[in-house]
Amino acid sequence: MLTKSVKSQLRGVIFRHLDGIATATSAFALHKKSVLDYILEKKAIDLKLLSDVFDANEGYLNVALRVLCAQGWLKQDLNNKDNTITYTTNEKSETAFQLVYLYEDAVNLLRYSDRFATEKMISTDAFIALERIFKKFENNFGLDISDETSIEYQIYKHIEGTIAGPIIVLLGVNGLFHKYFMEASFTAEEYHKDPESFKKILDFFSHLGWFKKKRDTYQFTDKGLFFAKRASAYGVTVSYLPTFLQLDELIFGNPLVLKTDSPNDTEKHVHREMNVWGSGGAHATYFKVIDKVIIDLFNRPIDLQPKGILDMGCGNGAFIEHIFNIIEQQTLRGKLLDDHPLFLVGADFNKAALKVTRANLIAADIWAKVIWGDIGRPDLLASDLKEDYNIDLKDLLNVRTFLDHNRIWEAPNNNYDFISTSTGAYASAGNRLNNNDVEASLLEHLTKWKPYVDKFGLLIIELHTIDPSLTAKNIGKTAATAYDATHGYSDQYILEVDVFRNIAEKAGLTPDDMHFAKFPDSELATVSINLLKGKN
Repeated sequence: MLTKSVKSQLRGVIFRHLDGIATATSAFALHKKSVLDYILEKKAIDLKLLSDVFDANEGYLNVALRVLCAQGWLKQDLNNKDNTITYTTNEKSETAFQLVYLYEDAVNLLRYSDRFATEKMISTDAFIALERIFKKFENNFGLDISDETSIEYQIYKHIEGTIAGPIIVLLGVNGLFHKYFMEASFTAEEYHKDPESFKKILDFFSHLGWFKKKRDTYQFTDKGLFFAKRASAYGVTVSYLPTFLQLDELIFGNPLVLKTDSPNDTEKHVHREMNVWGSGGAHATYFKVIDKVIIDLFNRPIDLQPKGILDMGCGNGAFIEHIFNIIEQQTLRGKLLDDHPLFLVGADFNKAALKVTRANLIAADIWAKVIWGDIGRPDLLASDLKEDYNIDLKDLLNVRTFLDHNRIWEAPNNNYDFISTSTGAYASAGNRLNNNDVEASLLEHLTKWKPYVDKFGLLIIELHTIDPSLTAKNIGKTAATAYDATHGYSDQYILEVDVFRNIAEKAGLTPDDMHFAKFPDSELATVSINLLKGKN
């Protein structure tokens, strides 16, 4: 049985692993172009000047450098008033930058690891590459890892995470972490058609302390079970391997290399199925808070309740199904559905998602309208609902999960006199975005929605960034580095919790503190739940 302190330590390893995937790829891309050497030489450099020197795409270069700040290897001086950014070396820069070359094998391995998502297996050539890197890993890549506060240990854990993360996700998706394997000893033959090769994977994890090996059988240790039960925690970061593999091009070449011609084309920047699998692991925690809001609203007198719910960005329909079950089973409205039916609407920009949602809701015997919708055009959505179904968008509770930061970029139409307080790094098609514009764009986005959510509110789960200097002081306690990288390189706009809530206020949507939660409940919060309500 693991103690609370040991569990906390192992959770820290997961965070360091996720840091590793983002940091190894970002740092090594900069290393290959001698950007890190140049920064060491100059000691302080303006981002725009650095971009010009290396003919880089300033937006993605900024994301990469901010990742290094989050790991404590650089200092970011951001002036939102003047829209300038300076990066300065610190006492860790030289040591860290001189060790970045050690990432090479792990980063190159990702070209094999990326195929796990589509092939659902480890191919023969991938096994050969893995065996080669395992041998170096067993010698700690020549690093002294005796001091867990050292840069060498930090980089060692980065390499470990870059190797292990994709394998953990593959094994999680493919069932190795099923109770059958967790509760008894097993052999490689029971799981894999190439047992001799698969033994090398199991031996690697045995080296990490996940398995006890006895002759040819393996059994999970308590430590191994801890990681196995949290395999989905790696899913979202690993799902962005297609993006991390294109950093050379994104930062120094064609910034549009991962863009698709149509929103209905298969995404190039992320393995979406894996992403959904990974994010699903954490959703149960957030749904508990959402459930309280839903129960509160639908236990009110019937004339004070919403007529239904609209889930914008409905994905596979799971959230709608969850909400319906809560209302049906745990609220006053659930007892009155015959006389007061619940209007459920799932809207999504992606037509493939609409098909999946429709099929899943039919299978669950849940009546719902499933329609195309653009989060940036609530007016069109309202018009379609009224004309086609005689449903007034204002009469519905609007909900969405991790969507607003992933809207298509729209530059603000107006000028505002506020100065951004965000520390984030934001880009669109490789161009760096002014943080003032990012906040203003969100303000105009939420303002568009205000007329439609004044009555019953906008219930929203959102992802956030935190100050990189705060991340650097809390290595092993937050996944912020990975979030900043995956979202920064893919043109998504995650603001700090307080910044987001402040902008909502400016849009006339007041966060209801009775229904507010953040995760973790500290200054390290990277997820929030808000019920935004009109003031009238």
